[in-house]
Amino acid sequence: MKAEDTHMNDNIGMHDVPLIPLEKLLGNPAIFSYRISPDGRHASWVAPRDGVLNLWLARDGGEGQPASNDRLRGIQHYGWARNSRQLLYIQDQDGDENWNIFAIDIDSGKTRQLTDQSGGGHAVSATFTASSVRRPDEVVVGLNNREESTHDLYLLNTQNGELQLLQESRREIISWHIDRDLTVRGYTLAENDGGKSVHLRDSGSGEFSELLRWDHVDALTSGLHGFSADGRSIFLVDSSTVNSGALCLLDLDSGERSVIHRDPQDMYDVDNLMLHPVDFTPQAVSVYRERAYWHPLQDSLKADFRKLAAHRSGDFFIESRSDDDQVWIVVYIFDNKAAEYHRFSRAAGTLEFICAVRPELNDQPLVHMEPVSFQARDGRMIHGYLSRPAKADGPLPMVLNVHGGPWVRDTWRCNPEAQWLANRGYACLQVNYRGSAGYGKAHLNAGDRQWGRDMQNDLTDAVHWAISEGIADGQRVAIYGGSYGGYATLAGLTFTPELYCCGAELVGPSNMETFLNSIPPYWENFRKVMDKRVGWIPRNPDGTLKPEADFTDADRAEVEFIRSISPLNYVDKVRVPLLIAQGANDPRVKRPESEQFVDRMRANGLEVEYVCYEDEGHGFVRPQNRLDWYHRADRFLAKQLGGRCESVEAGSAG
Repeated sequence: MKAEDTHMNDNIGMHDVPLIPLEKLLGNPAIFSYRISPDGRHASWVAPRDGVLNLWLARDGGEGQPASNDRLRGIQHYGWARNSRQLLYIQDQDGDENWNIFAIDIDSGKTRQLTDQSGGGHAVSATFTASSVRRPDEVVVGLNNREESTHDLYLLNTQNGELQLLQESRREIISWHIDRDLTVRGYTLAENDGGKSVHLRDSGSGEFSELLRWDHVDALTSGLHGFSADGRSIFLVDSSTVNSGALCLLDLDSGERSVIHRDPQDMYDVDNLMLHPVDFTPQAVSVYRERAYWHPLQDSLKADFRKLAAHRSGDFFIESRSDDDQVWIVVYIFDNKAAEYHRFSRAAGTLEFICAVRPELNDQPLVHMEPVSFQARDGRMIHGYLSRPAKADGPLPMVLNVHGGPWVRDTWRCNPEAQWLANRGYACLQVNYRGSAGYGKAHLNAGDRQWGRDMQNDLTDAVHWAISEGIADGQRVAIYGGSYGGYATLAGLTFTPELYCCGAELVGPSNMETFLNSIPPYWENFRKVMDKRVGWIPRNPDGTLKPEADFTDADRAEVEFIRSISPLNYVDKVRVPLLIAQGANDPRVKRPESEQFVDRMRANGLEVEYVCYEDEGHGFVRPQNRLDWYHRADRFLAKQLGGRCESVEAGSAG
């Protein structure tokens, strides 16, 4: 592999800026998810072993050693058992999201598979639901082995693998509420209007009864956060009387609700709640505006947070803590350097550097990420981030990088894709369009039924803003994204074909009819949210698809609406080249979503490059596949935008 400039356009002016190799930016990190054991004795993290991400362990302050030996997809999600003697992780097969739970005994080094979901006769998946310091050898897990569309609750002994049924579930249940003794206390139910209700068990009768209800306006900005230590109060985020989600405490005996913290601007939702790991008292809360802002809730913690803020210039988050709350693993986030892990010893007041997530980037020409905002055509204020080459003047070729979700948001950080694009000579614009989370319910709900419409208009307005500000060259704007960002890419090329010179997307839905009809069965409780916020497919009361002969006028109108926001129906309007990628085993956005769009483009004689990774799902985990995709995108954007790319032989995936 050789890094060199190709397709370099003179007016980008980056001849003297070194090209950052893609593997350094987008290959496996050196380390991530650094955590301390609950007893404070050991440390764990994820790092490559022979090129595959595995768990590593340092016992009693010793040298780190590999704790797992995965040879395929690598390990992405793990945690400590509360007994401090086991590491627990989940793994699926080739991206199918049918998860099983595994435990590593740190003394013997042996790995044990705790769930076996292979014999249910349907797609099965295990989920972690709850753990507690009070029951260190047990966790509550959800298993959909009885019925594919719902996860029953089991108490799982992580030492011997024994399972005990706690509660049968039903498909309308979104989440369960487990107290500190791992007792099932209640659940949240998906309501037909797209809202949700909270039901708790009566201590006398043992029956569940409704405690709280939020309609769809507040459903995504409100919810339970957990029980107090005595189980007589619950922490919740609630937006029912305000715009932004506020942290509250609800006394279950008196019904009294008190506000612990809310954004004084009533614009941004509460982001993180930090509870003491043993007594569960609220200690600090954060609100994410353009960056993260922490608010200590206890006077004893104010000096600690001042010290953390003064230690580094970046944002910080508490990644892990010992149960005695004396050792914190703190991760610092920067925009132009790799994230760092530090060990904070509270009693001594010392902060010790542990490692950087990607130390190989520290000598690379990384750029700053600028928070930006502009007014959309209807007056709504839209926020986002802009990353530009450090040594480039005048309007630049630009990539509009659209986040997935859509009910998440972009944040301020050293974003690998933003750094890649800026290093190649492009402005990278990331937009928290309406429907994005974190900006209060008004902004989020403004995205209801606006896929391809006002949500897409925000992206269009972002491009026009960047052009008017002299940031973007209007003749060289690309649109790029994955999942919902992939949908927005296809929508951009079909609904506003004059705006973009090319598009690149992965795992994006193209046909809203087929997409909404192929939601995995275990997401049935989320279908009501999709029905309200995206659009609905006519169904019979039993959930089966309604024959067209039985459609009502409302059914016909809805189908027409769904078709009107489906990019597949407007392929004839595409004017520019497209790069598109898919994971063959994606359970969320199925393979036909990409292939039917590709087939239509090819039938129309349009320029399209397509790659399908047979061992991937919703996103690309294996490093060889991930790097193959980015090399393809690197070459594609250089060709279409006149930027730079890394010279490398084409990958073998096809």
